[in-house]
Amino acid sequence: MWEELGKAFCLMLVFEGIIPFLYPQRWRKLVSSLALVNDSQLRTMGLLSMLLGAGLLYLVH
Repeated sequence: MWEELGKAFCLMLVFEGIIPFLYPQRWRKLVSSLALVNDSQLRTMGLLSMLLGAGLLYLVH
């Protein structure tokens, strides 16, 4: 199990790095605009992201 978790973490880092690598200026603008979003909206986006990921993992597995 730990090996799969490690692989998943490494793959997540690869995906997370694609946009900043390809579009650094757009990424910087996006990150600075996220500072203006209130906490409840960020929490809602985080919850939806977790639910989507869990749902997709359930469907794939």
